[in-house]
Formats: sequence, structure tokens, C-alpha cells
Amino acid sequence: MPASSASAFAKEMDLGMRKMMEDMHRPGYSGDADVDFLAMMIPHHAGAVEMARLVLIHGRDAATRRLAEEIIAGQTAEIEAMQRRLAMLRKGGRSAEEDYPALGGTRGPAK
Repeated sequence: MPASSASAFAKEMDLGMRKMMEDMHRPGYSGDADVDFLAMMIPHHAGAVEMARLVLIHGRDAATRRLAEEIIAGQTAEIEAMQRRLAMLRKGGRSAEEDYPALGGTRGPAK
């Protein structure tokens, strides 16, 4: 990788990591472990998506690029599921697992 591309990659990764950490801690703790977990995991997964996006721009290894594409697809589905569950919890939803938003098959066949 040319030095200028490596430098751009490093700068963009550092910016993405800082944003992820700020976003993870922005809401603060609510006292509800489930809500706090989801509120922090959403930006954590978004950070992984951003890292994968950057490797698609700057990386050249075909296997790493395929992995990055899989990370983007999987983490995006998980972000959407976590956002739905977080909204349910914030509305007072504390029902059984059947209310858990499906991950769209990212965790293997349904049982």
C-alpha cells in the first residue's frame, strides 16, 4: 500500500474509532443494563461497519475484502435488530424472547 494511502487509512480509522467511542458513551448509563448494552453496542457495530468500509476503499487483499463485505452485511442486520429491540425496551417492553427482532438469518437456521 502506498504511504499516502496508508496514511489516509490510518487517519480515517483513527477518526472512526474516536467517533465510535464518543457515540458509545454519549447516552450515559440509564441504570437499565439491557438498554445500556444495546445503546452502546449499536455504535460499536457501526464502528465495525465503518472499519470494514475503509478496508474496502484502501485494502487490496481479496479475502480481507470479502470478510469486510460480510461484516458490513452482518453488522448492519444486527444494528437494525438492536435498534428495534432498544425501541421496544424504551417503550416498556419486557416480554418473552418471541418479541426479539429476528436477525434475518445471520445466526443460522431457526430452531
